[in-house]
Amino acid sequence: MVQWTDFERATIQDIFSKMDYETVGPAALSSCLVVYPWTQRYFGNFGNLYNAAAIMGNPLVAKHGKTILYSLERGVKNMDNLKDTYAELSVLHSEKLRVDPDNFKLLSDCLTIVVAAQMGKTFTGEVQAALQKFLAVVVSALGRQYH
Repeated sequence: MVQWTDFERATIQDIFSKMDYETVGPAALSSCLVVYPWTQRYFGNFGNLYNAAAIMGNPLVAKHGKTILYSLERGVKNMDNLKDTYAELSVLHSEKLRVDPDNFKLLSDCLTIVVAAQMGKTFTGEVQAALQKFLAVVVSALGRQYH
């Protein structure tokens, strides 16, 4: 079980309470699909993903980016039980969608960059450490079914 400090809990809750899901989710997923083009193979039913402009303007990418953030919000509300919170999603991604679990880490890195850009100077090393710890635990929980 992961131990969260009061600072980490408060920081994660603060980040997500101030986050604009309509902007951050689509930006993070778009960035992942552009920077790591092999991740596009899981989104074949999303239509045109032929270049960065198409990806960033794709409404299905935007919608799924928001869905990802709402799923992360569930984790924020259940920080002491992330394994169970993401158990069904882990099964879905491993058994049905067959997503390479390394892609969760790539997406979390893209999300961190987008959040850092949005927060500016308030995105200190301590804030980054708290966010990356949270995302690492979520990534681990999502990858649990693969082990």
